Amino acid sequence: MYRNARIRNSLVAGAGVAGMLALSACGAAETESGGGDTVRLAQPTWVGAQANVAVAKKLLEDELDAKVKVQQLGEPAAWDALNSGKADAILEDWGGVPKKEKLYIEDKKTVVKGGNLGVKGHIGWFVPKYYADKHPDITDWKNLNKYAKDFKTSESGDKGQFLGAAPSYTTHDKHLIKNLDLDFKILPTGNEAAQLKEIERLYKAKEPFLSYWWDPQWMNAEIDMVEIKLPAYEEGCLEPVEKAECGYDTLDLQKYFNADFADEGGDAAKFLKNFEWTTEDQNKVAQMIAGKDMDPDEAAAEWIKGNKSVWEKWLPKK
Repeated sequence: MYRNARIRNSLVAGAGVAGMLALSACGAAETESGGGDTVRLAQPTWVGAQANVAVAKKLLEDELDAKVKVQQLGEPAAWDALNSGKADAILEDWGGVPKKEKLYIEDKKTVVKGGNLGVKGHIGWFVPKYYADKHPDITDWKNLNKYAKDFKTSESGDKGQFLGAAPSYTTHDKHLIKNLDLDFKILPTGNEAAQLKEIERLYKAKEPFLSYWWDPQWMNAEIDMVEIKLPAYEEGCLEPVEKAECGYDTLDLQKYFNADFADEGGDAAKFLKNFEWTTEDQNKVAQMIAGKDMDPDEAAAEWIKGNKSVWEKWLPKK
């Protein structure tokens, strides 16, 4: 039994796009199959992360006879849970908490890298293509103030409105707007579902909007967005973040494990280390969950049924 398995308090999961899941903080996998104990997955608050967890959970249960519990957590809380042993793995990390990453991996050594997810993540500022087609020079951030009046709303006053990300997402937009002297005001959207709903409304009405946006994102298959070219990201340009004048990096999204689980989690840990799929795979499952309102288990089952050649490679070799 690994060290942090002594923790027995239970946590209640936050409400997400597909509802509420619970996390039991019982011990992690002890046996080679993981069947005797519980694998605890921290699920970030966006739908792509839910797609990862849905597929991993179903395969762990069906193929390895493991018990799996899931808790929806923002990145900071997920890292804290990995450190304390209340979670065994996070399957998609965007590098949003570098201080915690350094503390838990390098200093305390309670968290270890779990390998690439296989998905590239990119964050940026985007406008709908129908607006960019009419105003092609808006794709340069230096011209944003020229068009700020087109984005004014009752909530933004005399400034243009910027649709912001959920509070738990990786973002430095407020500092970027201030430091680049842009005439925009961030409208908080609360969560991913609310942001997507507002974007869908504006897009159908052919209204102009400027938004924090990212890939992978299942809705990219349904709407056409154009990225604003922000000052290029360079190593160290976000240090300190309050003085940031650069955009976002493109990342190979990573998995991270509680260190004891990585060493002693048996086949469950081996499976999660092997778990690696594409942006296209993730978006297919995410679209089923959020776009078609499918139950996550059903969406995972549908993808699993049609992609045996992909997921068989994740199973530990006997």
